[in-house]
Amino acid sequence: MAANGFTKAVQATVGRALRETGAALKEVSGAEIFARHRPIMTFWGAKPFKTNDTFIAPNASVIGNVTNWDESSVWYGAVVRADSQSIMIGFSSNIQEGAVVFCSPNGELQSGLPSSTYVGHYVNVGSGSVLQSCRIEDLVTIGEKCTVLEGALVESHCILESGTVVPAYARIPSGQKWGGNPATYIADLTDDEKASIQAKAEKIHLLAREHLLEFLPIGNTFVHLEELERMGVETKEG
Repeated sequence: MAANGFTKAVQATVGRALRETGAALKEVSGAEIFARHRPIMTFWGAKPFKTNDTFIAPNASVIGNVTNWDESSVWYGAVVRADSQSIMIGFSSNIQEGAVVFCSPNGELQSGLPSSTYVGHYVNVGSGSVLQSCRIEDLVTIGEKCTVLEGALVESHCILESGTVVPAYARIPSGQKWGGNPATYIADLTDDEKASIQAKAEKIHLLAREHLLEFLPIGNTFVHLEELERMGVETKEG
């Protein structure tokens, strides 16, 4: 078993070295590497904003009027689509694999407020979850495959268990754990549970930083083909 594990480790290391060498040779030859998928896409003149330490996975989609704060991350296969109103992803918050964050297409809620989506600081959005024109305040953990519908408010220091459905215009009070479909109260959070929310967000940020570094310097050439063509640079799909 140990030998088999060692063999796989060697194969992975050699394979990665060969891929990086090939990418480096293409770059030295003057050909930029591009991917047809665009992780960041301008829509109606609105280009997503991100900082240098924001991680957006190469197969994620961040579209339109999106603001990604420092240390935030949008993971593989996730979609953040702000084509009708704005979306904010707060400091050290994460949108995990396959999650979808978007805004209602009419641009306005029944309350008369804009149908924007707000994700506060230190928020963990679990894999496969859906957030639609809602407000998630600071220090919240949303479990896997949760749904938070338009106009809903999740206050700070809350945990939603996996599979929770928060109905439209519902309110989840601060300091509580909710679950079920529709969401129902389970218990007040302990001090340890409250502390675990920020700790989880910080741990995911550290992992996201490692993923970001894996794309440097070669892998970060996921640039738009049309931008390269405007520059007159020879391109080759890699």
